[in-house]
This record gives sequence, C-alpha cells and structure tokens, in this order.
Amino acid sequence: MTPEDRFPGPEHPHSGPRHQPALDVLPYGTYYEPEPATGYPGTPYDGETYDAETYSGYGGARYLEQHWTTDGQGRTVHAHGHTPGHPQDQAPAFSHQDHPGYEGRQEHPGYDAQDHGPYDGPDHGTYDGPDHAAAYDGQDQPPYDDGGYDDRPGYEPTLPDQPSPALRLDGRDGRDDPPTIELGPPLPDPAAPTYPYPAPGPGEPPGPVYVVGDVHGYLEELRAALHHQGLIDADGHWSAGRARIWFLGDFTDRGPDGIGVIDLVMQLAAEAAAAGGYCRALMGNHELLFLGAAKYGDEPVQSTAGTASFLAAWRLNGGQQSDLERLEAHHISWLSRLPAVALEDDHLLLHSDTTAYLEYGESIPDVNDAVHSLLADGSVDEWWDCFRRFTKRFAFRGDAGPTAVHELLDTYGGRRIVHGHSPIPYLTGAVHADDGQPPHIPGPYVYADDLAVAMDGGVTMEGRLLVARLPIN
Repeated sequence: MTPEDRFPGPEHPHSGPRHQPALDVLPYGTYYEPEPATGYPGTPYDGETYDAETYSGYGGARYLEQHWTTDGQGRTVHAHGHTPGHPQDQAPAFSHQDHPGYEGRQEHPGYDAQDHGPYDGPDHGTYDGPDHAAAYDGQDQPPYDDGGYDDRPGYEPTLPDQPSPALRLDGRDGRDDPPTIELGPPLPDPAAPTYPYPAPGPGEPPGPVYVVGDVHGYLEELRAALHHQGLIDADGHWSAGRARIWFLGDFTDRGPDGIGVIDLVMQLAAEAAAAGGYCRALMGNHELLFLGAAKYGDEPVQSTAGTASFLAAWRLNGGQQSDLERLEAHHISWLSRLPAVALEDDHLLLHSDTTAYLEYGESIPDVNDAVHSLLADGSVDEWWDCFRRFTKRFAFRGDAGPTAVHELLDTYGGRRIVHGHSPIPYLTGAVHADDGQPPHIPGPYVYADDLAVAMDGGVTMEGRLLVARLPIN
C-alpha cells in the first residue's frame, strides 16, 4: 500500500497540458550550485521499495507523507477545517473582498489617530440671549463694545481676567491649578513579544504554521491543496482562523494563471489578518524575472554568459503573455516588497536552495533591505545579477550539503531550512520514470541530514502542489 492509499491527497483539477520542463535556464547557460554529485542511485536501497513510508537519498534524505492535520489531541481535522463533533471556529466576516491586496485600514493624511477626549477647559455656562450661534476660536477676546447693553437690567458682563466659577474648587483659584491633560494608555513594554497579527489572548499560542511550495500559475491546483488542508472554504476564502501561511515564492510562469494566483494570495493576506491569522510570501527568482520583464523588456543586459534580456529569459522560462498583459501597478508594488528570507518558528524560509543569500547581508533584515533597495534603485545589470544568483540551486545536496545548510543557519538563525525552487524529482533523481508515469511525490522531501526540507513538488511536471504544516518530522 502506498502512502497515497493511506493518506490520499486532493484530486487536482486539470489546468491543461503540463509538458515536463527543463529547470530554469538563462540565455547562454544554466546556473547550478554546486554540480550534482555523480553516481546518485536512481532506485532505493536494497530491500526497500517505493511503497515504503520513506526511502533514502542524499544525506539521509527521505520523503514525508502528506498527513491529515490534527488538533493536538489526536483528533483528525478534515478538509473542511473542523474536528468531527467539535464546534468549528468562525472567522469574523471580511468586508474588503472586492479590494485585492487590502492590508488593513488606511490612514487618512493629516489625521493623528489620537483620542480626542471631551473639552476640559473653562465652563462657559449657558447662553440666555438671542438664538444666534457665534463661532468661538478658543482665545481670550477683548471687551466687546455692546453699544449700551450694560444699561439693561440684570446684565452682568464677565470680565476677561476673571476665572470661570467652574474652576473655583475648594476655594482655589483656577489660574493656579491648570486642567489635567489626558495622556492616554501607558506605553507598551519594549521587552514584550510582538506579533504581526492581533496578539493571542492569555494562554493562547499563535496559530499553526503552513508552508506552500512553488505554484507556477496553477491556480485551481492551489485552491484544491489549500481546501484539502482546511485553510480556505469551498468559495476560496480564508477559513483557517489564526493559522499562519508562508508561500515560498514562484507564483507565475509555466502555468495558465499566474496573476490569478497573485490575486488569491493578496486576498488571503487581507482575510487572514482580519481573522487574526497571517498569510505572507517570499520573493522567488520568477518574481524577479517577471518584474524585470515588465520593467526592462528587451533592454540588453551584460551577463557573465553574454548579452541577454529579461523578456527573452522570461519567455524561455515559461512566461505567459496573458500574465504580462494583466499585470497592474498594485501587483508590481506588492511583489516588489516581498521579503527574500524569513524566520518562522525556528525554520529558516528561503525560496532557493542556494547560499547566494549570504552575498546580500549577514542578517535577515540586511538581506531583505538589500534586495528591496536594488529593486527600487538598481540598474538593469544589477537586477539581472540578483536574478542570476537566486536561480542557483542544489547547494544542499550531496556530501557538502549539510555544511552549506549550517552556514546559512549559523548566519540567519533557525534549526532547519525550508525551501522551494528545485523540484523534488530533480533532487531525488526520479525525473524519468521507466513506465512513463508522472513522478512519485508522496510529500515534502527531508534531506541534508534532516536539516533541509524541499517543498517544490513539481506541479509543472504533473507532480504535486505541496502544502504542509510545520514542523515536519
């Protein structure tokens, strides 16, 4: 019995023919890092079969099967996101579904967002005169020449240097006791933990973390995988409450609807925030390629392999003209601000299995700031160099793989790397099946002495679009 027989995955809808593609290529050459070790066994060790739960590969690598999620008490959480016999949590309604990319309330220019309490100054009493509303500018006014009003019976003018009776409390002159100013709530403790979503209540831990592998424009497959994990409902809206999701990059190219994928992720980011959850994404090399094609087109770049252009490289790597035609300013703004590296629950999240991130900074903020600065002000050649570096792969494979992983973990933190970019069939050497069947992808692939997890299930080559909950054991 195969792992899929015991833990079946979702039935992926068919989005059209998926021809087995080559890995990402650049004009005049392909960049790998390092060269794959020779002599990799294409079959499991003696005595093992593909029907076993795991099999060995580079660095003690193994597959992890896709399991149904549990609620921490051994009860299965089914695809609709609730435990049988257990009331389902209801996420608050979200009213911004028509505005993709909405990140929360918008600030109004000039509004200082402070509470304006009641006016606590002098009590000017009631006005018994004619019903004529007069504007009051809050400043002391000179005596008013009323043209004879002082002669009317019962009229007593208020002298400007005489304090209001309302401030004469306990025999004190109000001029010696200024009114109390409301200072608002105390400042938060700087040592208290901060959350990028509403803080959990007392004793309530943050929600579970999920990671999503490369999507490459396969929108319907993404919807099916997220619904299977109970993260969205049947209509494609967030249903995961306080859960946290990280997309590992590469939303576009090769598949039919990259812009549709971006729109869905932007929508889920807004809906998750409204429900107290979290949905974010990393910048992959295909985001850099897509943005470069839109910004620079056929403008030539000087690469180490010769003259090329972003538009030519984008088309060579599966760029879809329909995506480029539907790309709008808000898509560009959102994509340009994606982080390149993140650390979540002791997992270092990267798109590419490369050590090239070390060339952009010695901390996660440094790397992300360097990439964002380059996208804002860099030249076409600097853009191209960044894209070329993040297209490298296979750094964690082979005998030197664990050393490369440790170099990144020692620099940026975390206990394990989770990445996309390199399809699992290429990592395992199972690209070409003798019977012509699609590659066998039971789940995420754990390798490099259990220090790295690969999440690109090869959806572009009729593999699987992987969604997994961390930690992966």
